[in-house]
Amino acid sequence: MSIAITGTGSYIPSLVVANDSFECHDFLNADGSPFPHDNAVIIKKFKGITGIGERRYAENNLNTSDLGVLAAEKAIEDAKIDKETIDYIIFAHNFGDLSPGQIQGDTLPSLASRVKQLLQIKNPSCIAYDLIFGCPGWIQGVIQANAFIKSGIAKRCLVIGAETLSRITDPHDRDSMIYSDGAGAAIIEEKEGAGEILSHTSATHTKDEAYYLFFGTSYKKEKDNTKYIKMYGRKIYEFAVTHVPQAMKDALDKSGLGVNDLKKVFIHQANEKMDEAIVKRFYGLYDLEVPENIMPMSIGKLGNSSVATVPTLFDLVLNGKIENQEVQKGDVVIFASVGAGMNINAIVYRV
Repeated sequence: MSIAITGTGSYIPSLVVANDSFECHDFLNADGSPFPHDNAVIIKKFKGITGIGERRYAENNLNTSDLGVLAAEKAIEDAKIDKETIDYIIFAHNFGDLSPGQIQGDTLPSLASRVKQLLQIKNPSCIAYDLIFGCPGWIQGVIQANAFIKSGIAKRCLVIGAETLSRITDPHDRDSMIYSDGAGAAIIEEKEGAGEILSHTSATHTKDEAYYLFFGTSYKKEKDNTKYIKMYGRKIYEFAVTHVPQAMKDALDKSGLGVNDLKKVFIHQANEKMDEAIVKRFYGLYDLEVPENIMPMSIGKLGNSSVATVPTLFDLVLNGKIENQEVQKGDVVIFASVGAGMNINAIVYRV
């Protein structure tokens, strides 16, 4: 049985927000105290660490579910399938639909149900549900789709990853510059000669790590009790660099292939320096240097859109939209991610 990604699609919002847009922000420490440096210095250091020069925000008339629909329509068209034949719609996100200016997430009905309704799929046997798994949510959705198809529960699944993180950030937190909006989608089905999911691995670490990402109040102490996405950046960095390389190696070893068979590494676009450290340590597990051009990157222009980063990046590379990056039929690639939970996963895939 060959279970493949037969169609991909992504939606990149049109609103470009450059780093200099944050120059007038009142950035504060977690205790509410001001930084000793002005914003120009903060932004310069931020760019040097994360690699982010600009990011994309969703248009006000579009919500997370809308972005998911726009990516899904492209994936369905790319796969050349009848949408009524989709057995499962799995929508990975973290905060639901977030209207501009309203922090409270809306998840009733589920975003997957909203996508099914907006796509006008009439088949009641098309099951729609949401998946909350942090940034690795889309990869986990693909793992679930693979399991459904292998077991005979489904023949064809639509897996979406979408987020509007720009609407859940504290403007007084410099980490707000990391986050962005976007959506990616893929059709997963059994189809000979179309590609193959070779192996995968997943893990959840909660003993000490469960709240490395969490909901917290603004650093501006006199503001109300509205909560925003918060994180312990240094702890996440150390966790990711320690655990993700081994998860990638475990998945690759399960596939029966060698590290030299890998053509590309599609890793969650969280932080450029962190991603580089993860891939360096992964190859270090095989006593090898990182091959040139092995890791496509989109974070510099698109920022961190959480669950959307991996499917968006894969779609962009497949369609020749990332400079000096391409994959060919038969290439072996690996998808890997880390995020709230703390969750880790990886998939080895032959294109």
